[in-house]
Amino acid sequence: MRRLLVLVCPLALLYAADTKRPQPPKLNEESLTQEKFSEIHAPILQPTKKAQPGVLTESVAKTLPGAAARSQRITRRNFIDNQIFGKMERDRIPHAGLASDQEFLRRVTLDLAGRIPSAQDIREFTASTDTSKRDKLIDKLLASDDFVNKWAYFFMDVFRANGKMGRGQDLFHYWMKENLSVDRPYDDIARDIIASSAKSNHVVAASNVIAREHVQGKPQPDDGHDMGMVHQMDTHDEVAVLFNKVFLGINTSCISCHDGKGHLEKVNVYLSTRKRTEFYGNAAFMGNSRYLMYWEEGKPQSGEFLIDDGNPGYDSKGKSMIRVPRFGGSASPAFMLTGEKPRPGVEPRVELGRMLTAHPQFARATVNLFWAKLMGQGIVEPYDEFDLARQDPRNLPAGWDLQPSHPELLNELAASFRQSNHSIKSLFRTITKSSAYQLSARFDGEWKESYSKYFARKFVRQLGAEEIHDSIAVATSRPGAFKRGKETMPMAMQVSGPAGSGDVKTFMAAFGQSNRSNPPKDPTGSPLQPLLMMQSGVINDRVVAEKDSRVQRLLDTYATDDAKVVEELFISTLSRWPTEGERGIALAAMKPDRRRGAQNLQWALLNQVEFLFNY
Repeated sequence: MRRLLVLVCPLALLYAADTKRPQPPKLNEESLTQEKFSEIHAPILQPTKKAQPGVLTESVAKTLPGAAARSQRITRRNFIDNQIFGKMERDRIPHAGLASDQEFLRRVTLDLAGRIPSAQDIREFTASTDTSKRDKLIDKLLASDDFVNKWAYFFMDVFRANGKMGRGQDLFHYWMKENLSVDRPYDDIARDIIASSAKSNHVVAASNVIAREHVQGKPQPDDGHDMGMVHQMDTHDEVAVLFNKVFLGINTSCISCHDGKGHLEKVNVYLSTRKRTEFYGNAAFMGNSRYLMYWEEGKPQSGEFLIDDGNPGYDSKGKSMIRVPRFGGSASPAFMLTGEKPRPGVEPRVELGRMLTAHPQFARATVNLFWAKLMGQGIVEPYDEFDLARQDPRNLPAGWDLQPSHPELLNELAASFRQSNHSIKSLFRTITKSSAYQLSARFDGEWKESYSKYFARKFVRQLGAEEIHDSIAVATSRPGAFKRGKETMPMAMQVSGPAGSGDVKTFMAAFGQSNRSNPPKDPTGSPLQPLLMMQSGVINDRVVAEKDSRVQRLLDTYATDDAKVVEELFISTLSRWPTEGERGIALAAMKPDRRRGAQNLQWALLNQVEFLFNY
């Protein structure tokens, strides 16, 4: 298909190449020289730099049509606004004006439902004069199936739910959707995961997180009941690291191999004071856990495990396949953040779930995670690398800065989360209904990167692979075809994991779809992405005027009204009306060949920078 219309912005200029991090070599000894330590921990000590949110936002905002809304006095709608705008007022920091209705509708629909709004949504919302329409829209989205689908998929990425769960992957996905649908308290979900036991993870959904973390001990069993098929000790440690990172926002990977002293002083003050024996105490809560791979007639049953508490306990001198040798020490369970031990007669994993979710850091880590997802960066960055020694402005280590940008707000959010009975929907409602969330990404005046820590504008973010696919499907009225059992689902986020083949698989991988082998990362750009947007069948096949595509229906419906076709394509694709200049270019392109012109117009709109970012 020839390209007659050139509206495409040079996406590659906004992107930095995604540098592959080196893989650390395996360790064979406990004692490490500083040189050896630095080599092994290079990915942590020198991580790939995350694009500064204000710089990226400024670049994208320059491509958006129209002028920035002038900053006006903002109504403070809740405690978030009191903290955000109060700090800017005290420090005399300017901020953006409120987003327009079109910007807000697109933003919150992507954030809560994972796709762009429909043309009907845009017309109805912008035409409404109801002063509470934004709040009502948020409530409607939080009650939708799309909200459940998007955030269930998010949790599947967080827990790296893949084939290591076997058929349990679909069960876990269903369970998370049910949890989100009824707004089950998040602390209850966490306790279920931490303490879950099952004769089969294909039957008990919560047990699939532990099943997924298993470390295989050998390729074949010595007999049909060989416990060595799963490396019991290494699995204890992997589960402990996962729970600390996901539920507490603390990365204990390093101290699972060695003491923090002499290694982590430049990275994390708190962890530099922690010992490997303390990690043993935390992992020892899993010491009784037993992981058995099912075998029938000498063959493993794919991804099926028995998980119970039949092991004799944690062995602090147990051999390891993936860590330096364990050198001994206390093997009694003790919660790392408090030193608390389990009560007599209560299963240690149950006690870990109680201690972990009752600790203030559980709520702090949770609200910070979702704040980062909705606001573009966390109050603590990275959101899963808390340094607990740098949280209190009244008690900072010498020579260190405070880690959270707004410590009081972080504590207020955590308190509100606890008071709401750990309701995820309530947390989302509180954030998205704030004026801070509803600021425009466009900034009137000179932007300084020092303003970023104040959240003085809404930060843009690149859409995730699934969001891009599903938004393309909405824009073109050409759904996907993803298998879920015997059903075919139109949207990528309706299935339990990465799906699709051919062009779809290549396209999604290029836009950062998680393979679930490694922890998920925020989407980043690469030069391959604009090439695929221009050439992939994921785009080109959908803009052709056939198979009931949007272009075909618009040409048939408005057989003599090119202006209406142009307007509808803009609204359906970019969630806004065209400017006069854009309208003129589009109409001129349609004049010689109406069908080809309309196809090229939607192709060009899908290739706009603003389509690929949530602003």
